[in-house]
Amino acid sequence: MAAAELIALRRFADGEIVTLAKLVIETAFQPIVEAATGAVFGYESLMRGFDRLGFRSPLDLIDRAHEAGQLLALEHAVNSRAIAAFAALPDFRSRTLFINLDSRLVPAGASLIDRLAGHLARAGIPASSICFEISERFDNDTLPEFSALVQKLRLSGFKLAIDDFGVGHNGLKLLCDHPVDYLKIDRHFISGMEADARKRHLVRNTVNAAHVLGIRVIAEGVETEAEFVAAREAGCDLVQGWFVSRPVTDVSLLSPVYAHVARAGGSRRSSHAFDSILIRREIEHLPVLRESESLDSVFECFRRDPRRTFFPVLNANDEPRGILHEYHVKQLSYHPFGRDLLKNKLYEKSISHFVTAAPIADLDTPAEQLLDVFTGMGGNECVILTENMRYAGILSASSLLKIINEKRLRAAEDQNPLTGLPGNRSIRDYLQDRALDGDQCRCFCYFDFDNFKPFNDHYGFQKGDVALTLFASLLRRDFVGEDVFVGHVGGDDFFAGVSGWSVAAVRETLEELLADFAREAAALYTPEDRQAGAIRGHDRAGQPSAFPLMRCSAAVLVVPEGEVIGDPGQISVRIAALKGAAKASGSGLVISALPDIPAQDCRRAG
Repeated sequence: MAAAELIALRRFADGEIVTLAKLVIETAFQPIVEAATGAVFGYESLMRGFDRLGFRSPLDLIDRAHEAGQLLALEHAVNSRAIAAFAALPDFRSRTLFINLDSRLVPAGASLIDRLAGHLARAGIPASSICFEISERFDNDTLPEFSALVQKLRLSGFKLAIDDFGVGHNGLKLLCDHPVDYLKIDRHFISGMEADARKRHLVRNTVNAAHVLGIRVIAEGVETEAEFVAAREAGCDLVQGWFVSRPVTDVSLLSPVYAHVARAGGSRRSSHAFDSILIRREIEHLPVLRESESLDSVFECFRRDPRRTFFPVLNANDEPRGILHEYHVKQLSYHPFGRDLLKNKLYEKSISHFVTAAPIADLDTPAEQLLDVFTGMGGNECVILTENMRYAGILSASSLLKIINEKRLRAAEDQNPLTGLPGNRSIRDYLQDRALDGDQCRCFCYFDFDNFKPFNDHYGFQKGDVALTLFASLLRRDFVGEDVFVGHVGGDDFFAGVSGWSVAAVRETLEELLADFAREAAALYTPEDRQAGAIRGHDRAGQPSAFPLMRCSAAVLVVPEGEVIGDPGQISVRIAALKGAAKASGSGLVISALPDIPAQDCRRAG
């Protein structure tokens, strides 16, 4: 159809937009999947076929309908069709349908919600299976009816999401003033975030703030595997975008699990496995309340367990909505007619009226991060834990402190008894974390003494221990800061890892360290051996030989910013190849980057 014909059709059809839309508009579903597993959590409903009416995008069609005074009718038609298609899915009862709510419909929102509730009732879909996306495209808070509509949606059991977070109007104000369930981070922040430290920083901190408020985070517009891995490592709970699946109108093309998502990025961080074991051991499986239940059931729960001061509240999809504390209903319970009032239908209050938000985290969240979530706002009763986005239990303050204490005891057990430095287990955990963290340049330094065995054999193990503790003290002196880790592999092998340092800074530090150790180690020899520059001994074949004075060699692997290593074993393999070169070099120092990446390209982040 020619452009002129499309324009003429649009002008002619302004009064019949809804009628024409019903003929050509189709519902497309785009999967929203769990970042950890690739399992489908829900679908966003999108319009397709708008181009047949001469519009470049759904927003153009919606804007024209608004100008023609038919926006409410169009939304009714589109949403009812989406709900019907959703109800036809074989697994719809365990999914969530995300529907966009145009802010210009807020004054007529009550009518929209009532009609949708009717569609849901006929289709047998609980309100908790529907999530309304509130876009930042318009300034919602200028509408006096907005707060009342949000409250009505919430109390009716619907879920709410802030769409396009970060690029529109009043996103933080919406997050602060209104109870929402999901926050959808706009594509602007997701695009290329694997190579942009500022974006990763913003996304990670947004996720942390949302979790403290009991809100789950969806990364929108994820188009590449690298973007997905970066979003997952930043803590996003759910992802949506072309990397998962393009929107489809043929529902037979939908899959319950997108396996390529779970496989993306190679192996996941496994260093937090111990945290997960401790958390699962301490989790409390409390009885729960359903937001659809009567308030009378609340009193029954407190009667059965009088020592309990709160209970988690779930929706029909087993997702946590918050907690109900005894003080929320205490006034009614103490009132002589309180119980009778609650049974009176005219009172019209349900459990939803008394629910307050609580911090939410996944079962596999590291313990220290759980502590940050718990203490984020203060006064929290617990952290609600989920598995596959569904309620799994709660973690109290005392349980969380017990977990942190056990972790510290485990770390102490891993310390080398001679040097007091972390051992192999801690080094392995550090490598697994940093290999997948591309926010900054990382330098992994492995140290190995040259001619230590002849020295130890000649002077005895006590002098050997002095050399080891000497080097450990020099490591602590030269490698300090939040982004620094030092460890003792065992024997005369040591490790240091730094993030955010330039290669030049690492080289300068290592040259000073190796020179200081060589000078201090020489003082451990007798004056005669020191003057000779060698000691006599036997080599591994038992033959007499002269061994130069002890020094330390350092092999350094540089992993540039933005580079993610799925298998940390690659680091050990690469380092093993560098150790021989370091020992053979005159300086005892070799610095190399990953293949095809010059070491000098690594820069200090920020």
